[in-house]
Amino acid sequence: MSYPTHLLLIDDHALLRRGLAELLNAEAEFTVVGQAGSGEEGLALARQLSPQLILLDLHLPRLSGLDTLTQLRAALPDALVVVLTASDCPDDLMAALRNGADGYILKDSEPERLLDCLRNCHRGQVTLDPGLARLPDPQPTSPPLLQRDEPELTERERQTLMLIAEGLSNKLIARQLGISDGTVKIYVKHLLSKLQLHSRLELAAWAHRGGFVERLGARMPSTLE
Repeated sequence: MSYPTHLLLIDDHALLRRGLAELLNAEAEFTVVGQAGSGEEGLALARQLSPQLILLDLHLPRLSGLDTLTQLRAALPDALVVVLTASDCPDDLMAALRNGADGYILKDSEPERLLDCLRNCHRGQVTLDPGLARLPDPQPTSPPLLQRDEPELTERERQTLMLIAEGLSNKLIARQLGISDGTVKIYVKHLLSKLQLHSRLELAAWAHRGGFVERLGARMPSTLE
């Protein structure tokens, strides 16, 4: 992990931005290079500053957080975009994942949890607030991602899915299972195809719904030791 990681904050609450900037700048591995109070301003600063990581609120005036996210993905495809929001609504979570978010963290998280999530995200690990696994079941109108039945998975696919849900990168999964990085990529590709998903973060979100991770652990208690 190279130091420091350049961050851009996009949130319409000035006091929150100031507090986040103080928190992040106090850590050696982070430096806040810009702050924006709207999606339009955030996009302009992102293009100007080329930050490595962007913290983005979902609920912004005028240009919404989701529209801002979509445009950030197009303008800076290599930047990591983590949604930091007060919304624990499953629909908002899934919409953010569908629009290319690299992480989703709740604003009421403890500061150390936020910092850990950002560090993990920069290392290429899944960044999903643990509290989201305890959300109530979505309404029938929610996206099909949360309603999908458990697929038929091979043992290796189940192991890979469990480790993705724990936030491990492909390299760490390969080391844990004693296989190559390329083989892990194949398993991830199969999982995405079987579940009709588009990203590792969506796989992690899906695995945490309805106790699926717990069922995986119960079905193979000694496989990952």
